[in-house]
Order: sequence, then C-alpha cells, then structure tokens
Amino acid sequence: MSLSAYVQDITTFVHDHRAWAAPIVFALAFGESLAFISLLIPAWAALVAIGALISSNGLSFWPVWIAGSLGAALGDWLSYWIGLKLEYSVQHIWPLSRHPDLIPRGEAFVKRWGILGIFIGRFFGPLRASVPLVAGIFEMPYWRFQLANFSSAFVWAAVLLTLGDVISAALKWLW
Repeated sequence: MSLSAYVQDITTFVHDHRAWAAPIVFALAFGESLAFISLLIPAWAALVAIGALISSNGLSFWPVWIAGSLGAALGDWLSYWIGLKLEYSVQHIWPLSRHPDLIPRGEAFVKRWGILGIFIGRFFGPLRASVPLVAGIFEMPYWRFQLANFSSAFVWAAVLLTLGDVISAALKWLW
C-alpha cells in the first residue's frame, strides 16, 4: 500500500467516525515513536491529514492532541525501556539489523546533544525512535529522559496537528 493510500484510508475513516479520532491518533503516534515499528509506520503524514479534519470536520483539538502526545511519549518510553533491557543486542533485531546505521547515528546524536537530543530527535524521522532506544542503552537518567520525552511529545503532536489544520484553512481560503 502506498503512503498516500494509507493516509487516505485512515483520514476517510476518521472523517466518517469522529469518535475514533483520539484512539487512532494515539495508536499512530505510539507506532511512529516506537523502536522497530516506526520504520514500518509513516504515521506523521496521517497525523497531519487528521489535523486537517480538526476545523473542517468538527474534531475537537484537545482530545486528539492529548491522545497523540501520550501515544508518542509512551512509544518513546517503551523504546527507552527496550534499550535499557536489551542494550547493544537490540541492533541485531529486525528491522534494525537491516538499518545498521541507525544505532550509531542515534548514539552520536545522544552523546552530542544529551537531554536536548531527546527533544530534537523527536522531530527527525528515523532518529525519532532510535534516540530513545540509545538513551536507554546508555542509561540516560530516567527522569531527565522522561522530562524531555513528554515535553517533546506534546510539542510534536501539536505541531503536526496544527500544521494540518493550518494547511486545511489555507486551502479553504484559496478556494
């Protein structure tokens, strides 16, 4: 299935079943932030598309935003825990074994930026899930990680959903 078909199917479902918007956004954000799964689920595009439904379809921003934020934070939390428990053996597990550059890139990123790297990493594709994994491998202090994790998750979800809403409003205005 192509990315556009995937996004279209999800957006159509959310358009038709608004009550499912928050749980779907939670699941998408969780998958997008979870090590291993994030490489298979390009959820950011669906989150932007769902954001476009906020003003045009009458979705409430707050529950969708909170669901996306918590999904993203819990995905990173689980990735951190996996890194903590499995350490370097995690790089031999599929799909990371097919992308051997992700863990070293995440390691260099975390070493260079520290706690700020958790926040920044949330906004950059493959780093989104590998940075928390590496933070767990290196045993970054738990509460420092969680502070950066939750704060970045709330900002990230707001940015994606608002971007979709702004694009939708701009297209309406142009039409």
